[in-house]
Amino acid sequence: MDRPVKEPTFQGVSARRKASDGAATVLVSLAVLIALVPLVWVLYTVVSRGISAVATADWWTYSQAGVTPFREGGGAYHAIVGTLLQGLFCALISIPIGIFVAIYLVEYGQGTRLARATTFMVDILTGVPSIVAALFVYALWIATFGFDRSGLAVSLALVLLMIPVIVRSAEEMLRIVPQDLREASYALGVPKWKTIAKIVLPTALSGIVTGIMLALARVMGETAPVLILVGSATAINFNLFAGPQTSLPLMMVDLQKAGTAALTSERMWGAALTLILIVAVLNIGAKLVSRFFAPKSF
Repeated sequence: MDRPVKEPTFQGVSARRKASDGAATVLVSLAVLIALVPLVWVLYTVVSRGISAVATADWWTYSQAGVTPFREGGGAYHAIVGTLLQGLFCALISIPIGIFVAIYLVEYGQGTRLARATTFMVDILTGVPSIVAALFVYALWIATFGFDRSGLAVSLALVLLMIPVIVRSAEEMLRIVPQDLREASYALGVPKWKTIAKIVLPTALSGIVTGIMLALARVMGETAPVLILVGSATAINFNLFAGPQTSLPLMMVDLQKAGTAALTSERMWGAALTLILIVAVLNIGAKLVSRFFAPKSF
């Protein structure tokens, strides 16, 4: 007759180890609280100071054309349009390039010189300040090729900032996909490219989407590219390829330069809150899409 298996107990744990465990728990909890304090403080400040501007319908449907800093009226529609056009065009270029580079590094280029060189360049681009990317695009796109300042130039600068973040996040997500899934697919005679497309990418999709949204949130809030590569405007411009085109970060800079009037401050905080809301909506939408296309577990 088998003896019953005793459940493990912690009665033999020394008081010193219990104290160490309790101290570590307290320190970790305290670190979380300290990290949350500035986040909550920033969110409270932005919401409390910008909600009065964002809560009006005019804010989402009108521009600042003909509106002075000391005059009521107008909205941020022109800046919202510029932010979305510049960010989405940047994403249209960056997402495929970043994902394909990550696939090459994980699935095809392990140990090759090209993979090592690519990893080295991605590491360098990850730490490049936005002002450097903006100056590079200005020197190449505007000074050398002779193109005008436009929203397109801003998008090209943002591409340089977005690609390395996508590559790094997608690479890590692809690496944590179990190798057993790949080997099982190969054993069934499935080609490598189809294994990547049908098994590896869907498995890592949620993490890849999260990395993409973090990268997009970063570039949509950049100020240096819009200050250097596109002119400021108070009217709506849907043309990404020509003419001044204001984004929300550029609108905040212009309002800060205009003075400290109550209306100016309210609009500036409203633009900041609008940018946060846009990023939040994009994150929620991306999460829903990734959850819908993620492989189902039975």
